[in-house]
Amino acid sequence: MEKTWIKAIKKVLADPEYASGLHYTEITEQIFFRGLYETDGATPAATVRAQINSSIKHKGSASPFIKIGPGVFALRTTQSNQIENLDDTELEERNSAHEVPELESNSMSIIRSFGMYWHRELIVWRADPKLLGKQSTGSKQVDFCKQKGIYILYDHHSVIYVGRSIDRPLGKRLFEHTVDRLGSRWNRFSWFGLLNVAKDGNLREVQFNSSASSLITSLESLLIEALEPPLNRKRGENFSEYEYIQDIDQELRERDLQHTLRLIETKLRGQSE
Repeated sequence: MEKTWIKAIKKVLADPEYASGLHYTEITEQIFFRGLYETDGATPAATVRAQINSSIKHKGSASPFIKIGPGVFALRTTQSNQIENLDDTELEERNSAHEVPELESNSMSIIRSFGMYWHRELIVWRADPKLLGKQSTGSKQVDFCKQKGIYILYDHHSVIYVGRSIDRPLGKRLFEHTVDRLGSRWNRFSWFGLLNVAKDGNLREVQFNSSASSLITSLESLLIEALEPPLNRKRGENFSEYEYIQDIDQELRERDLQHTLRLIETKLRGQSE
């Protein structure tokens, strides 16, 4: 296991398979898949991006990284003759000390986190349900119950309802739809949130100073993600770092375990008789 994010990033990008570059969200997944680094943070992809961008900003051509496309980075193929002012460990310590903003790029986007096609049955429904998600396999679990924004209800993949959660948070609004006229008509949902996810996993308000063009870009990205039109060649721009994959509530895991134990007990009792 590597001692710093930067060393782990280098290790991934040194793979010949990624010589042409890799998106920072995929770099993050590879870091965890290969067991190169551990973190208790909730936004590892944002951290990876911030570390790479900071290296490029402070070291210039002496940085081991080069940006080759939107969010796509690679290792430099030629060595710079410049003397590095900071080595990688010093740079990472400096970043940590000054708390490099993990979501500073794409900051004009109104969508700060989202989840696609989450399963209704993986949630224990109550007035304040736990809507649990992770940015990647090795990251901290985040509860999006208090998120604000837009949500979509589906009957499998067919959209049946679009709503907003502003005065009442996302978790409460979805709970209401389990007992109202829509209760028997949906089994999946997507959501698009306006609140940032901090490194510690808490949600926080964002001050938006977006231009008309950036708002339009965000809305276009949201629609592409939500509707998946077949002729759009790519997903919504600048959305990849904000996606969270649904995680299962521990209460459900315990219920499943108890159910399994009861079945085993019944089977054993039947064999003994």
